[in-house]
Amino acid sequence: MAFTMRAVKVPPNSASMAEARHRVFDFFRDACRAIPSIMEIYNLDDVVTPAQLRASISQQIRKNQGVSDPKFVVIFNIHLSSVIDMLLFNGMEELNNITEHAKQRHHIIGQYVVGHKGLVQDLEKDQGSSEFLKKFYTSNY
Repeated sequence: MAFTMRAVKVPPNSASMAEARHRVFDFFRDACRAIPSIMEIYNLDDVVTPAQLRASISQQIRKNQGVSDPKFVVIFNIHLSSVIDMLLFNGMEELNNITEHAKQRHHIIGQYVVGHKGLVQDLEKDQGSSEFLKKFYTSNY
């Protein structure tokens, strides 16, 4: 899969919002097709399922769903790209780095499996069901 991703070239800027939307769907499809090889490369079978990785990719894409700026970003009077095209380029670059094994296993687990919220076990800590634990949690230790 890494050799196929190397052949991907940066497409020209999107001409319309419909074309940009179509490119995002194409990127999502390519990322989902890369999941089996990512699972194999990073040995993620014991940590996450392919469906959970697919949901994580979907969440990353939906994080930017509010971006609907059809205008072009102008820097030094040069039209670089639309905001959506830049986000799409960053996503393609990230996918390329992952499939070429430029990241390590703990990067993938930390960024796409655990996420930014931390482990679920850390969020649901028992704050003391006994008097001893309540005193322990309020102490300096």
